[in-house]
Amino acid sequence: MKYKIAAALVSVSLLSGCSQEIKDIDWKFWEKFSKEENNANVSEEVPAEDKIPEETEGDQGDAENEPETPPTNENGYVLDEQYFTVLNQEKVIENTDNILLVVNKNQALPANYVPADLTIPNVAFSFEGDYEKKYLREEAARALEELFAAATSENVELFAVSGYRSYETQYGVYNSYIKKWGEEKTNTFSAIPGHSEHQTGLTMDISSRSNALDLTEEFGETPEGQWVKQNAYKHGFIIRYPKGKEVVTGYQYEPWHLRYVGKEVAEYIHTHDLTLEEFFDRAIKQ
Repeated sequence: MKYKIAAALVSVSLLSGCSQEIKDIDWKFWEKFSKEENNANVSEEVPAEDKIPEETEGDQGDAENEPETPPTNENGYVLDEQYFTVLNQEKVIENTDNILLVVNKNQALPANYVPADLTIPNVAFSFEGDYEKKYLREEAARALEELFAAATSENVELFAVSGYRSYETQYGVYNSYIKKWGEEKTNTFSAIPGHSEHQTGLTMDISSRSNALDLTEEFGETPEGQWVKQNAYKHGFIIRYPKGKEVVTGYQYEPWHLRYVGKEVAEYIHTHDLTLEEFFDRAIKQ
């Protein structure tokens, strides 16, 4: 008997991201959210749907003697179980050192989480001084160095703008916005503390001189932004919030926001034009 079984995993939308500089905060980036912030802590889960096995008359006689076919997905990506995000009952991530963890408006990092292997990548920055936003996790930092070196070899000049951001820093940024614009407006563009992907230490915002070192959508139209779009995956990075995927990610298009996921996963996501959420819709545990 032949079985066709389709597995669908949980699809989630994001609430993390970037912010732009305002006078009273040392940041060069905006963090934006969907206006539907009232649903920020509500998990939208898509239940798995099992297709009814298709049988033909010729199959029925030997059904009991045939082994059951394991779950398959022709577009799937087989992934070790350790790389799937583990949540507790409060939707707080437990396996925080997971390179492929998903942080968004439904899934948060613990308030006290600080990556143990933070380091400063040897790349050009848009600012001077030793600030926490210069840091990345070790693996991501080395990959960023490779990306920048590849860009330089092709006469493309990039600048790192903002990487790791602590829970406390995000708390300060978020509350300063509330004081200035009020909670309702703030919730449309700034991340609630714990839900910012920057806290993972796996994200770096980048820019170029041609975009005045700013973090704006215009960066995606610059020669540097186009190069990044075509080459970031080769070094393990994805554009976390791509154009046309706002409904999936819950975020505006952010061509400057790079997330490290490793070369193999980045290539798969790039080739199939996916978001990180859509990737896990296809991922198959092994």
